Amino acid sequence: MTVTKEIADDNYFYLRSCIRQNFFPGAEKVFLDILKNKLGKNIIDNANHISCTGIGYHSDIVPYETYQAMVARQFALMTEQGLKNAAVSCITSYGGYNEVMKTWKEFPEEEAKARKNLKNATGRRFEIPENISHSCDIIYKFRHDIAELAQYKLINKQTGKPLRIVDHIGCHYAKIFPEKGIGGAEQNTVLSAIVEAWGGQSVDYPERRHCCGFGFRHYLVKNNRSYSISNSKKKFESMEPYCPDMIITNCPGCNMFLDKWQYALAKIEGKTYSGDKNGIPVLSYEELAGLVLGYNPWDIGLQMHQVDVEPLLKKMRFDYNPDEKYLDAGGKFMGQPEFTGCLP
Repeated sequence: MTVTKEIADDNYFYLRSCIRQNFFPGAEKVFLDILKNKLGKNIIDNANHISCTGIGYHSDIVPYETYQAMVARQFALMTEQGLKNAAVSCITSYGGYNEVMKTWKEFPEEEAKARKNLKNATGRRFEIPENISHSCDIIYKFRHDIAELAQYKLINKQTGKPLRIVDHIGCHYAKIFPEKGIGGAEQNTVLSAIVEAWGGQSVDYPERRHCCGFGFRHYLVKNNRSYSISNSKKKFESMEPYCPDMIITNCPGCNMFLDKWQYALAKIEGKTYSGDKNGIPVLSYEELAGLVLGYNPWDIGLQMHQVDVEPLLKKMRFDYNPDEKYLDAGGKFMGQPEFTGCLP
C-alpha cells in the first residue's frame, strides 16, 4: 500500500521529545536551526511545554483520561501561539497525539471531558491542530531543498561509492496508524527517500521493520530486559551481511537503544556487527541533515553517541577538529569516556 500524507510547509509549533533531549540533545537544536536559518521557516516552541507522559501511558502508569488532558494542554500551548500545525519530535508522542485525536473524532464525549479537565486544572482552552506531522516528515518534505544546500553528500570518499545506509522506523510512527506514515507500515520510505536524496544508498535487510527492542515495559522492568536486547540483536544480525556504513532512525528511543545495545552486546558476546571494534554508527535524521549541511559534529552532539561517529566522518572526508570533541560551549574540557565504540 502506497501512503502519502499532507505535510504543512510552514508555521509549526514544535513539540519536543524528553528522550531525545536527554540522550541526544543536539538533535533538536540542529533541527530548529535548519528549519529557521537554512530553510527560512517559522517554527516556535514554548518553555512551558512538558512531557506528553506517553511512556507512562504505554507502561500502564498514566491513565488514558490523564493522558488526554496532557495532550490537550500541549494543543492549548499551540493555540496560544496562534499556530495550527504541530511538528512532533517524539515518535511515541506522535502516535499518542494521533490516537487521542482519533478517539475524540469517534467519541466526542471524550473530547468534551478532556476540555473540561484542562479548563478545571489550568484554565486553558485549545483548538485541534489542522495538521500533525512528525519532524522527520518535515525533513522528508524539504529533502531536496537540503540537498541543494548540502556541503557534503552521503558518499564514501575512500571508495567513491554511496554510503550504505540501513534505516529503522520507530513502531509508533506508522504501525499504530499506517496512514499517518509515508509509505505505510511495511513499505515506509520516509528515511530511505532522505538517504537517496542526499546521495546515499538505502539498503534493505530482512528485519527492517522489526522492533528496535525498546518496548517500554520490556525495558522498564529490569527482569524483562533480555526481551529488549534480543530484539536489537535480531536486527543487528540481520544487518550484518549487508555491511552498512550507518543506521538512520526516526525515533529517539530507537536511536538510543540501537546505539547503546551494540555496546552491551559487545560486552556480553565479545563481538560487534560492523567488522571492527567500533560498531555501526547510529544517527537520527536531524543529525544526518546537520552533517550533510556541514554543521560541526560536536555542536550537534555527536560525541554523545556510544558508537563513535568518527569512522563515518572519515569516510565522508568531513572537515572537523577531533580536538574539540569533548569541549563544552565555552571551550573548556568537560572530560571524556574511557573509550567510545563497542570494544576497547
